[in-house]
Amino acid sequence: MQLFLMRHGEASFDAPSDRERMLTHHGRYQTGQMANLLNSRISQLDLVLVSPYLRAQQTWQVVSKHLPKVRKCVVLDNITPSGDPKMAADAILAYAQQYKADTVLVITHMPIVGFLVSELVAGLEPPIFATSAFAQIDKHSEQASFVGMNYPSGV
Repeated sequence: MQLFLMRHGEASFDAPSDRERMLTHHGRYQTGQMANLLNSRISQLDLVLVSPYLRAQQTWQVVSKHLPKVRKCVVLDNITPSGDPKMAADAILAYAQQYKADTVLVITHMPIVGFLVSELVAGLEPPIFATSAFAQIDKHSEQASFVGMNYPSGV
């Protein structure tokens, strides 16, 4: 399975709550750039798991325009900023198994996205994700390998 973990695009702080923060124009632009790069790595998209927070939902709206049509998209409460990384990793793998997904995209937040990497790849320190950045992990049976990080230009 190819697993792509992506942090949402740059978001404004001008919102009534953290859940309602919206992407900025720059955030939409950078997300579009990263979606094009992601598209060059994905020939099919089986499953997308997205945080319910507005900025993650908006990130998916931008990304979805650049990628192959997804077979299944699920809003997952486990992948919010304060989510438990172990529970979130277990949920991601369970959904991937349930939908027999070979290619999975997760759109989430800091700090959980960094901790997810270290939950999924044994011995790896949690990386710092810039907004719109994504990591690629290849997972075969019980073994997972970290392929690398991809950052927007200028970061």
